[in-house]
Amino acid sequence: MLYTFHMIDRSDAGDLRQQVRPAHKAYLAQVQDRIAFAGPLLDEDGQTMRGSLLVIDFPHREAALAWLAQEPFHAAGLYAQVQLHAFLNLWPQRVGFAP
Repeated sequence: MLYTFHMIDRSDAGDLRQQVRPAHKAYLAQVQDRIAFAGPLLDEDGQTMRGSLLVIDFPHREAALAWLAQEPFHAAGLYAQVQLHAFLNLWPQRVGFAP
């Protein structure tokens, strides 16, 4: 089942995000074949990262929570808010593909 991870950074987390980002990307690479989409949430300037939105396939919620517990941004305390929801994709993606 797909699970959405909607995570909002702490207001003071800009430097921490940059420091931990290589570990975060490496951790995502371990599940890259199960990622429906993933990327940073941005401010209106289109550049300042303010959170993360991930949609990843897991066999059940407990597996998604176990993965989240080890996710480097989460483990480092970057996020002020984290929401996890089961998700059913009913619409074929047409836009938003990485360049």
